[in-house]
Amino acid sequence: MEQENIDTIYRTTTTRTWKMLAIMIGLCISGSIIFFSMWDYWTLQPPIAGLSTTSISESSEQTMTGIEIPILLSFVESTDFRTLAFNALPGEENHNPEIKANVGDKIIFDVMNDGKSFHAFAVTANEEGFNEDMIEESKIASSSNPLKPGESGTSFFIPSEAGSYYYICTVPGHREQGMEGKILVTDVEATQNEVKSSMVDNIHREYTLSFVESTDFRTLAFNALPGEENHNPEIKANVGDTVTIKSTNNGKSFHAFGVVKNPENFNDVIWNSTIRSASNPLKPSEMDEVTFIAEERGTYYYICTVPGHALQGMQGTFIVE
Repeated sequence: MEQENIDTIYRTTTTRTWKMLAIMIGLCISGSIIFFSMWDYWTLQPPIAGLSTTSISESSEQTMTGIEIPILLSFVESTDFRTLAFNALPGEENHNPEIKANVGDKIIFDVMNDGKSFHAFAVTANEEGFNEDMIEESKIASSSNPLKPGESGTSFFIPSEAGSYYYICTVPGHREQGMEGKILVTDVEATQNEVKSSMVDNIHREYTLSFVESTDFRTLAFNALPGEENHNPEIKANVGDTVTIKSTNNGKSFHAFGVVKNPENFNDVIWNSTIRSASNPLKPSEMDEVTFIAEERGTYYYICTVPGHALQGMQGTFIVE
């Protein structure tokens, strides 16, 4: 039997193999250089303040309200650089503006360096200091890499707890020189639950407020004229209390009643606390009453809602605690 001739077939050569290895090593090195040079980009979005990185999507649904609060801030300085501030110097309008938000709101900061020095920005819960416990996503620049004059940056802060926070310049000494503003965060759900709890055990309070006038009609009041006992008496109630106001028109003019936030705005009556109205007032000797619930803490005013009568003296304080 005749033996067949079998030639060895080479798929590649040693030289070509080394060339392929060199190309692969080069690609790995180039990729590593690109990846690490863009490290800041890959880590650009830190976790929401106060939330665990392991459950961002689940937790954010519970804490984020979907409300965005845009805030414009600028670093400013006095001519001698001894006084620093945000937006305006002390005594000027919009100096270090106070920011109010609710838990879960997204406060978006747009910050500009309008000064001649270097500055940086962050939010903290600490009442003093400039480099500890700064909230990561709120940072703009840093003391080692600050915003130069004319530069700007943006950041955000989503509070997960109620309380007081502070936006500051994180360059050492600048907070102490005045670059500090306050952020007041409230928990709406907790407040609503507190009001509901108060309403369960509410108290029914009754007050008598009668309209009176001076003989020349220039001075108007409730119950008694200025200087007399029980003149415009202060009323107090707790959140959730039921309040009944009984009123008699003891004057010769026409009057009406309501509780307002601003005594100069007689149209803004709250809590359905009206007794008649300017177009349908109490005539002399008529009486009427109203019952309502004191729904929210604060200082309010009971007034005559006939235009001009509150300014002539028919107004008293209504305090809800």
